[in-house]
Amino acid sequence: MAATRRREKPAPEPKPTLLLLVRHGQTPTTGTTLPGRAQGLHLAEQGTAQAEAVAARIGALSKVSAVYASPLERTRETAAPIAKAVGVRVQRERGLLEADFGEWTGRKLKDLMKLPEWRTVQRHPSGFRFPGGESFAEMQLRIVSTLQSLAARHPGETIVAVSHADPIKAAVAHALGTHLDLFQRIVVSPCSVSAILVTAGGPVVLAVNSTGDDLSALAPS
Repeated sequence: MAATRRREKPAPEPKPTLLLLVRHGQTPTTGTTLPGRAQGLHLAEQGTAQAEAVAARIGALSKVSAVYASPLERTRETAAPIAKAVGVRVQRERGLLEADFGEWTGRKLKDLMKLPEWRTVQRHPSGFRFPGGESFAEMQLRIVSTLQSLAARHPGETIVAVSHADPIKAAVAHALGTHLDLFQRIVVSPCSVSAILVTAGGPVVLAVNSTGDDLSALAPS
């Protein structure tokens, strides 16, 4: 009689990871200029206050395992008080960088809005590439892949990723199953928190653009 094969137990599913996506605080150019990846842009006084406020909100959580930030000064300065509040060090993550705006880097928004390409940026971003820079589709793939990688490093944990408005909006749109062409409808304010629970069955969006709520209440309903 042939030996009966033992059924192998399926590997356990990874525990959900809670991602807290934080946009950097306000800078002297917020709302007027497209700074992109230019070096040397620091938080304004109000941005520093915003960073301290979001650090207090996140610090009230029971446990945060890691704080990651894009390499730019404004994100690292936002991440520093958060890391201090939760007792970890800031880790730089290049995948959290702002979109590469190429030749548009450093230009005034009022001037860019006059260009015929601006209409495409707003209504058909999935088909647009910044001259000499990155496309929105490439940016979304980059940020989503980065967040998936970070979640895989921290199964069952809560982590913070400090990034920029467009990458966070693109990540939220992907998690919601919203087409990239509609991602401009999502608002991500300075030092707001957007929360995504990464589960084996897919992402669950728990909060978007939260600026004052008690984060300890975050839970899938």
